[in-house]
Amino acid sequence: MRPETAGGGSAVESVRTSPMRIGIDGTCWANARGYGRFTRELLAAMFRADQGHEFHLFMDRASGDDFDVDAPNLQLHVVPLGVDATRAASAAGYRSPFDLLRMTRAVAATDLDVFFFPSVYTYFPLPLSLPAVVTVHDAIAERFPELTFASSRARWFWDAKVALALRQSRIVLTVSEFSKRDIARRLGVHASRIRVTEEAPSAAYRPADESQIAAAAGRYGLGPDDAWFTYVGGFNPHKHIDVLVRAHARIARAAERPPHLLLVGSLSGDVFHEERAAIEATIRSEGTGQLVHWTGFVADEDLRALHTGAVALVLASAAEGFGLPAVEAAACGCPVVATVESPLPEVLAGGGLFIEPGRVAPLERAMRRLLDDPAWGRALGQRAQAAADALSWDEGARRALDALSEAAA
Repeated sequence: MRPETAGGGSAVESVRTSPMRIGIDGTCWANARGYGRFTRELLAAMFRADQGHEFHLFMDRASGDDFDVDAPNLQLHVVPLGVDATRAASAAGYRSPFDLLRMTRAVAATDLDVFFFPSVYTYFPLPLSLPAVVTVHDAIAERFPELTFASSRARWFWDAKVALALRQSRIVLTVSEFSKRDIARRLGVHASRIRVTEEAPSAAYRPADESQIAAAAGRYGLGPDDAWFTYVGGFNPHKHIDVLVRAHARIARAAERPPHLLLVGSLSGDVFHEERAAIEATIRSEGTGQLVHWTGFVADEDLRALHTGAVALVLASAAEGFGLPAVEAAACGCPVVATVESPLPEVLAGGGLFIEPGRVAPLERAMRRLLDDPAWGRALGQRAQAAADALSWDEGARRALDALSEAAA
């Protein structure tokens, strides 16, 4: 019998050693943000592990159309939904009970030993007897609801979904010790139920050569003598892009050759609460419209070149559960300026400067220091690259499979 723990659910005492039939929610596969990258990279590594497990991936049409992995141990189940899950689960969206029921029924009709959600974002109720592992990437929504949700309705739906997912899951998976502490504190999940996996840069991220850097820079309006900083991610309030724009503007006004700022990320269809209009207003008020570039989505091959040539990648968010954009930039030899409210000071130790979020002056000083001393920045970039290269999606997959084995025991 499993002993109950203070955070609800049960402590895990043993692991299953025989091959498992593992069901997986694949509806985040098409997500363009970090949830999607995590899902695609981690699942591909799990399929490669080839431990005799049988995987059943449940997807909607949008994710199924984007799916491009061929694995002999994988069976795909495409469930017709009224609205694809990534879009319906958005900050302003609403998932139809009928669509949730369709997913639940598809899982119930399949003989499974355990079920895995790569993100709580697209959680749906499971048959009650099926053990589950749910991934909660961070507790940012709980720490900063005013920066995360556009309405009280959206917050209520999120809170209800997370509460039900945690109640139904035997184990909670997360992406860093930093997030584990936050989840235990903010969501009341006992630490004995939380396991930590690992994220890593995609194989696409590696240093580019000078010709590749120049070609990519030219495609995004940069000249051969220009310097630039990169930001990659969403344009959501908790990312503090307004603070970044003001810090950049201060540097630009004082510089003989002002650096550019590349804001990299999709400009439409963001399923999270975003504030692009407010960021644009800040750019206008600072007078830096000629220096700040909204690039839209940038393919990995161009992005690795932009990272390689950048002064630094800046990720000054209120908090990050992991900070994968910074790790991807680091894999290209790019130093980072990142929030201390994240695992990045440990993950990329010695590979950048880490600042308290939400304040212009510390961010400005860090960016200026790297701009003024390129040789020092390159040395930081080399250390950042070494740290990023030590991370592995295969290790992350091993840890996730261990968590599933525990849940299924």
